[in-house]
Amino acid sequence: MKRIGLFGGTFNPIHMGHVQVIQEVKKGFDLDKIFIIPSALPPHKETAGLIDALDRIEMIRLAFSDDPDFVVSDVELKRSGFSYTIDTVYHFKSILPENTELFFIVGSDAFLEVDTWKSFKDLFLLIPFIVMYRAPAEQRNTVLQWKNLGNYIKFRISDRYKYSASRSGYIHDEKQPVFLFEVTPVDISSTEIRERISKGHTIRSLVPEIVEDLIKTKGLYL
Repeated sequence: MKRIGLFGGTFNPIHMGHVQVIQEVKKGFDLDKIFIIPSALPPHKETAGLIDALDRIEMIRLAFSDDPDFVVSDVELKRSGFSYTIDTVYHFKSILPENTELFFIVGSDAFLEVDTWKSFKDLFLLIPFIVMYRAPAEQRNTVLQWKNLGNYIKFRISDRYKYSASRSGYIHDEKQPVFLFEVTPVDISSTEIRERISKGHTIRSLVPEIVEDLIKTKGLYL
């Protein structure tokens, strides 16, 4: 039985923060493979400044060129219209072996909007979530993050979700689990990188060197 993760986003551009957290998730959940899925037309994000999908795919492939366990998927780029998570999950469930264990990997900020997603109730029947959260310097704030996530799950998704310390997540008798996973805090954002490039500032150490070379060669984000 294979354990597969799905990790979506605009990746505009992919950066060291993305690389680090999904490597940590892969190790923490003993995943065999993670599909990285750039969105074509994200329904919950501004598309201003979103560069061509082929360039974003190329950057992702370069970022993980030395690790075959991370695979870029163009499934959302092949579909017309908005890139809905529910459609992507159905796609992977249809093409992977029936006994594959699928997990949907998402940051805590994005997860706290999941009740605005298309057919979100069906998602919780289809696939377990791995919700990444970044532990701040003060433990007090970590406890607050967990409380916010727990309240959100119970009030917006289902009050029958119960926290399980042994499984580090919320378990439901009919729906899929929602696992909470602490990742190393990385203070990098794609927005910051785009702004630095537009101002002629260096992005060294913010993105993989091979990605930085491509951005410079193609003059992306200028």
